[in-house]
Amino acid sequence: MDSIHWIFNILVPPVGLLLLLCFLPPYIFFKLFSYIRRSIFSENVAGKVVLITGASSGIGEHLAYEYGRRGSRLALVARRENRLREVAEKAMSEGSPEVITIVADVSRVEDCKLFVDSTVKHFGRLDHLVNNAGIVPVCLFEHSTDVTNFAPAMDINFWGSAYSTYFAIPHLRESRGKIIGITSSAGWLPAPRMIFYNASKAAVINLYESLRTELGKDIGITIVTPGLIESEMTQGKFLSKDGRIILDQEMRDVQVSVMPIRSVSEAAKAIVNSACRGDSYLTEPAWVRTTFYWKAFCPEMLELLNRWLLISGPSEKDTISKKILHVSGLKKYLYPESIMKPNLKAN
Repeated sequence: MDSIHWIFNILVPPVGLLLLLCFLPPYIFFKLFSYIRRSIFSENVAGKVVLITGASSGIGEHLAYEYGRRGSRLALVARRENRLREVAEKAMSEGSPEVITIVADVSRVEDCKLFVDSTVKHFGRLDHLVNNAGIVPVCLFEHSTDVTNFAPAMDINFWGSAYSTYFAIPHLRESRGKIIGITSSAGWLPAPRMIFYNASKAAVINLYESLRTELGKDIGITIVTPGLIESEMTQGKFLSKDGRIILDQEMRDVQVSVMPIRSVSEAAKAIVNSACRGDSYLTEPAWVRTTFYWKAFCPEMLELLNRWLLISGPSEKDTISKKILHVSGLKKYLYPESIMKPNLKAN
């Protein structure tokens, strides 16, 4: 048995690389042709039923507006009832013919069954499931006062997506519908202090890639891996080391530094366009995808750079990344006005 692995270790890498080089040109041509075809025959979502979790703010909120402009009927899910009502009213003013709101916690399996069943009962069908709800813990692993405080990252980010997907699949198969999983480029980026968030998003990416293999063409799955998007997280809303939701713009400046923050309305438009085309993946903004190749080919360099920028400095909130942001004077150009003057509450 060991001799077989020895032979494979010698033969498989060069043969695999050679096959990849032969396969790559026709594959790229096929992908380009497929993209053009899907763009021409993009789905019209007018009248379609779209369920969006985490719809009270950020990407989820603006996805509601974008789907609304295209005439979709919406089921909006989040924990904040007042905010949901405000989003629902605006989505209708943008063009949605009908919007229902459902107060629910995606980390609770019974809530996920409830909002999927309620949507189908009300509208009679389900066409798009947008799993967007998420939470961002920010803390160095060793500084956690109780590591179980970060369980909500997996409960909401991963299990929330898994539960709602599980209950939605029969209805999506019937409508030949789609799942849009809002994950994150953090799923492949080794950023310190975001270890639980990174791990949860990596799990979601793998969930949908594996599920796509199981489902085949019955249900389309678009995996969205955003970079930094205008949201409550980029305003500094985090889960702290003691398990509380806090607002910490100093830590936001440490983690974000001089990375430009993408307009949430433009990101939402790109996500809906991608879902309607039936794309397998979308990274928004597109340039962030280059970090995936750094991770694949030069992981040590990426880890070293992130450690130097985000860890090195006199204190946890006085790092090189934060100094670069303030000394360069780029903050007012890279951060949207909503990020500079946030209007939100810690809870």
